[in-house]
Amino acid sequence: MRHRSVFTHPPAATGLRRFHAPGFVLGLALACGLIAWGQSPHGSAAVAPRTDAGAPEASCANLATGGLGVVVERADGRLALVDRRQHRVITRVEGLGDLSHASVKFSSDERFAYVFGRDGGLTKVDLVCATIDARVLQSGNSIGGAISQDGRIIAVANYEPGGVKLFDADSLELLAEVAARYTRDDGSQALSKVVGLVDAPGNRFVYSLWDADEIQVLDASTLIADEQGASELPAITRFSDIGEKPYDALIDPIGRFYVAGLFGEDHLARLDLWHPENGVEPVLSGYRQGDDKLPVYKMPHLEGWTIANDHAWWPAVGRHEVLMANLDDWRLERRIAVHGQPVFVMSRPDQRQLWVNFAHPDNDVVQVIDSESGEIIRTLTPGQAVLHMEFSPRGEEVWISARDSDQVVVYDTDTFERLATLEAESPSGIFFTDRAHRIGL
Repeated sequence: MRHRSVFTHPPAATGLRRFHAPGFVLGLALACGLIAWGQSPHGSAAVAPRTDAGAPEASCANLATGGLGVVVERADGRLALVDRRQHRVITRVEGLGDLSHASVKFSSDERFAYVFGRDGGLTKVDLVCATIDARVLQSGNSIGGAISQDGRIIAVANYEPGGVKLFDADSLELLAEVAARYTRDDGSQALSKVVGLVDAPGNRFVYSLWDADEIQVLDASTLIADEQGASELPAITRFSDIGEKPYDALIDPIGRFYVAGLFGEDHLARLDLWHPENGVEPVLSGYRQGDDKLPVYKMPHLEGWTIANDHAWWPAVGRHEVLMANLDDWRLERRIAVHGQPVFVMSRPDQRQLWVNFAHPDNDVVQVIDSESGEIIRTLTPGQAVLHMEFSPRGEEVWISARDSDQVVVYDTDTFERLATLEAESPSGIFFTDRAHRIGL
């Protein structure tokens, strides 16, 4: 594994523009009600905003955001805006494009949701007014994004044409385009698909290059400093030869370890962001032993890994197992047999339980594992095609989307009682606004 030190890469970063913070006058005008709520202040910086299918029940100026969330209704290209405390859908926001693999990030004040669509659409949604504030089609095929530590920059990972684009979080103005360029074995140049993009402390973004077997760390602080007149391009640290075909990645809750899953290897690739000089190290060696004999129905999402009870818990690729590794040495400690091929392994916020959902054809079941004993303590059937789970901030409830049953089911995580069922059209991702304050989410 080769590690190259930080460098400024002018050919890979283009289109840099001066960063503009929101104006004081505009903020004062909004506070005083001089500009109508729901009207975009950004003019022609992006596609003209659209309104939703219905108006929110609460007044735009008085709706609190701490109890809000969104459910992606993938078939209809819209978001259902929900009140998690009252277990209800408030309204819906239409016109978000292809949401077949959508993810959502939130502004630090919890007012805006940034929706990353599969069609390359980046949409800024005003949760208070239930309107589209700004929208850009920034690529042909996108897989997700992240927001910088200070909330000023949105980064988007692209499949087609590859690379990362950086946008002003306020206006969605393009700040820079970072090409994921690499050299093939035959010496020709190509662009790589970008996967596993996460935010990291220090206004950095970390991501993996599927085609180039590489991890890159992008320092966006130079873009943020640009409002003081700096003109540096983003600095990039490249870690090459990390392993074959990184397909997804994650960052731990404190922002120290970035771990990439490798489709072509029998281990994971870990980068210690506190000590990047140590390069990328293999961890969990041998964890995929035997998968070549099994069909892989769906690649697990590494964003669905978790830390609980001083262990890391992982979905096994192609196996009916959840893997448990000791964080002291990152060695595989235990394999836990489960109902099917796990997709998400998610910890309740207090780390006492792990909730697991599964790939087709076993995706009508959710199992709960006790993090102390490693035993399965409950098997639930929320509906057909369970795609995602989201805990309330303190973990007393979990919301589960069942796409083919057109419903979201809410459970009490202590008693496992079904508390509510919300109607939704082909629901997939569920995202609550407390994610705005957590690294990597």
